[in-house]
Amino acid sequence: MSTVGKALSLLDSLSQLNHEAGLTDIARLCDLDKATARRLLVELEKHGFVEQDPDTRRYRIGSAPVRLARIREARYPFLRVAIPFVRELAEKSEETVHLAEFSGSTLSTIHVEDSPRAHRVIVEIGTRLPFHATASGLAYLAFSDKKYIESALSQPLDAFTEHTVTDPAAVRKMIDETVARGFSISSRVSRSASSAPELPFFRRPVNRSAPSPSRRRWRARAPPHWQTSAQPSSTQPNASQKNTTGRSGLREQKCKQRGPVE
Repeated sequence: MSTVGKALSLLDSLSQLNHEAGLTDIARLCDLDKATARRLLVELEKHGFVEQDPDTRRYRIGSAPVRLARIREARYPFLRVAIPFVRELAEKSEETVHLAEFSGSTLSTIHVEDSPRAHRVIVEIGTRLPFHATASGLAYLAFSDKKYIESALSQPLDAFTEHTVTDPAAVRKMIDETVARGFSISSRVSRSASSAPELPFFRRPVNRSAPSPSRRRWRARAPPHWQTSAQPSSTQPNASQKNTTGRSGLREQKCKQRGPVE
């Protein structure tokens, strides 16, 4: 791995921690020797990508990534466009709804609207979403090209619960069902007590090397009680066993696919 790759990997690993970390812990987390880790941290701190607490000597994410994120959102608005749909879906379903975005080779949560219910699923910003074990991942793969699907399924498919599907052939069947249905469903595959439908939301990719989307037209179909009434359905599952996730509120309309979410 190049020096730049190591620095970016270190920064990504640090972003996944919910606390500050010392040099030894960071080196162990990134599988680096302490000298290399320190050299990378010094350079990242110099450019504002990490900060070091002067008292504890521990490191945390700096302000530079925040500045870049704000510039990107200002120039290529994604959250500003998508959040109203996510909020609408959360209000109609009264369930936790999260927005996921594909970047690099990873699908992760970038926005969450929490359920007003006492018993609800907690989704944290930045959560990595495995393609085979989440409704978000299945929805993304369902509208990716076959080459990318095969590439994703050629990787080790980890089991997160006893219900996680790890057989590539079975995952392909789930992808086909998602295409036919118009939305994906996962049940207790990444968490033991949650189920989730997922609706894809597409925008034209900025990175032209991103996996090409299928050219199929797709009709957005959400479960009926999301579309016909803002009131919760009487057939809605218990809140402690259902987590509604999605990349858009999606109204009753035909959506022509434009490209994968980055």
